[in-house]
Amino acid sequence: MPSDLGGKGGRLIAYPDRKKYCALIDEAMQNGARQKLACELVGIASRTYQRWNQGGELSEDQRIYNNAPTHNKLSEAVSQEILRVINRPEYSTLTPYQIVPTLLDLGQYIASESTFYRVMRAHHQLQHRGKGTAVQRQKPQPLKATGANELFSWDITYLLSPIKGQYYYLYLVMDIYSRKIVGWQVHDGELSAHAANLIQDIVHREKIDKNQLVIHSDNGSPMKGATLRAKMIDLEITLSYSRPRVSNDNPYSESLFKTVKYHYTFPEKPFTCLTEARAWVEKFVLWYNDEHQHSAIKFVTPNQRHQGLDKAILENRKKVIEQARKNHPERWNGRKTRNLTPIKVVYLNPGKDESKSTENKRPLKKAA
Repeated sequence: MPSDLGGKGGRLIAYPDRKKYCALIDEAMQNGARQKLACELVGIASRTYQRWNQGGELSEDQRIYNNAPTHNKLSEAVSQEILRVINRPEYSTLTPYQIVPTLLDLGQYIASESTFYRVMRAHHQLQHRGKGTAVQRQKPQPLKATGANELFSWDITYLLSPIKGQYYYLYLVMDIYSRKIVGWQVHDGELSAHAANLIQDIVHREKIDKNQLVIHSDNGSPMKGATLRAKMIDLEITLSYSRPRVSNDNPYSESLFKTVKYHYTFPEKPFTCLTEARAWVEKFVLWYNDEHQHSAIKFVTPNQRHQGLDKAILENRKKVIEQARKNHPERWNGRKTRNLTPIKVVYLNPGKDESKSTENKRPLKKAA
């Protein structure tokens, strides 16, 4: 049975075929079949059948087809010329946006940049051109943390200074499992050496063993600087990076920076000096770690979770609610109480399997 017999989006069949199918439908209806079911059986819509029978006789297809040739269609000769040009040795590492101006300087015009790209796409030649490494597009490897000091995320954000165009730079390192800010610094520049000193201080304070920690960051130059990388190798810390210009690959740090900038004490005017900026950040970190009840960790503070106190706190809350439910069962009316089970696993850039489960069935993967 052909699939293009008519109906929405379909192509109308020729007149003799239409007559044949209408006869089949009429015969089925005479034998007691419903019109809609008969139409479905032969593969057309009921409305199509009704349109074919308007006026008592089958009407011809009244649509007007434009069979005129396309005057601006690209010829095969031009397509082949484009392919020859882009595969010349001198042009093999260039993009169409570089090739077309170069040809214009030589007094030649073959086609526009978009036409070049269209021909390249049609002939499967849109792969990375040149000796350089192609930009990383694959999502970073999934990571997970089942306890404190296993997986950190860090980044740098701007703080306004009194001089327009110059900034102070806030370095923040967060433990993804507990959401605790485990280290911070404010400087007047972005340097890999500052980040290396910060990581060294955190490792000493948190008593982190070698091969214990994974640190995730974006692809900025301070994150990939030689000084920081050498320090990471010395401390035997595994590095993980986001894709270039993909902020979603480092969501925990991005979320933390929003909390910083939207805090009610964050100044609307620029900081007057570096000392003032550091003093404000110090107060914020104390509030965030010791007072802020984080929604993603069942409303305990980051320090409480980092120290493993969240399990006892949540268990106590659960007992209070259960007692209240026993005292006044009518207030719950059969509904469940709030979920106060501690979060056991936290994922960074999870895959499909990790997103669907609360427990990771595979060991923690560390990026090279």
